[in-house]
Amino acid sequence: MNFNLTEEQLGLEDTLQRFLSRDYTFEKRRNLLSTEDGFSRSAWATYADLGILALPFPEEFGGLDGTAVDTYLVMRTLGKGLILEPYLSTIVLCGGLINNFATRSQKEVLIPSLASGESMLALAHYEPKSRYNESLVETQAVAAGDGWVLNGHKAVVFGAPSADHFLISARHEGDDTSEEGVSLFLVPADTTGLSITGWVNHDGTRAGDVVLQHVKVSADQLVGEQGKAIPAVSQAVALANCAIVAEATGIMRALIAATLDYLKTRQQFGVPLSTFQALQHRLADMAIAAEQADSMALRAAIEMQNEDLNARVRQASGAKAYVNQQARLVGQDAVQLHGGIGVTDELDVAHYFKRLTTLSLMLGDTSFHLQRYSNMLETADVQ
Repeated sequence: MNFNLTEEQLGLEDTLQRFLSRDYTFEKRRNLLSTEDGFSRSAWATYADLGILALPFPEEFGGLDGTAVDTYLVMRTLGKGLILEPYLSTIVLCGGLINNFATRSQKEVLIPSLASGESMLALAHYEPKSRYNESLVETQAVAAGDGWVLNGHKAVVFGAPSADHFLISARHEGDDTSEEGVSLFLVPADTTGLSITGWVNHDGTRAGDVVLQHVKVSADQLVGEQGKAIPAVSQAVALANCAIVAEATGIMRALIAATLDYLKTRQQFGVPLSTFQALQHRLADMAIAAEQADSMALRAAIEMQNEDLNARVRQASGAKAYVNQQARLVGQDAVQLHGGIGVTDELDVAHYFKRLTTLSLMLGDTSFHLQRYSNMLETADVQ
């Protein structure tokens, strides 16, 4: 298997890196944290110009026919820039769901608006009792005329405050944990009966709870096949977890570079800290952890081309559990090697560490994915 990146991929990585270094500096990012949106719409437009918003979509709908490996590369680079824009929630998670589940006519409308940066979506699926279980859906969709009425509570919806539309899952038949009977609806954010309570996450990104009280939706707001949303959501979540671990590896490499630079500069007993053998060993452990995590993230991205949904979900969970562990080692060591300054708001190391912590909890924490991977491995026919 060839693990070398193509010239096009290397060119995209270089272009993104130059944009982040020139136009998305750490100080500019800190200023964005206090704005109403909490991110840069100008940067979002630039992402559209660079093509990364169109990257994962088919060319026939205005996309660039990118693969999960291309997304891995983009996320790894964006991780170094600590971007605040909802790329993960809008393009990877919701975009992946639309790409694999929506009807052709829906794709013809939705994908161009996503690729151009015109529309921002958020997936409102998980609920207060879900505990990362994609099948646990209590939100109800009751038939009313030629449409439905939605009632329920969606928790921790990433990108909710900035979304203009939500992809909302709701159950119209079956018990609360059944994979059957759950449908997906595209609902504008300003729909009567839909309320959003937003907040700022630990890492500065935005999320919120979405409450639905007698929200009326029409038949044409149904996305994909009625009652078959859960497998599609599971696939989209697997893709998103692959993107999450890719972003984490980019952050880990940035933390190692920042720590090495600090140890070369900071002196103790008249010599740089980088000359101390014990600290060299710590840096070596961090570098090994980052390299292993990156290999696991790439393996997961490659596995997303597997035709077996269970294999994709299993590999994504395995990667998430492993990379979470390695990211914790790198993040904690980076903070400790910086000393007290490592937790100050003025230093990017603290922000990288907060982002790693948030990523480790998004769409399933270490314990959840380790348990899922173990359970799926017991029943899998793994070669």
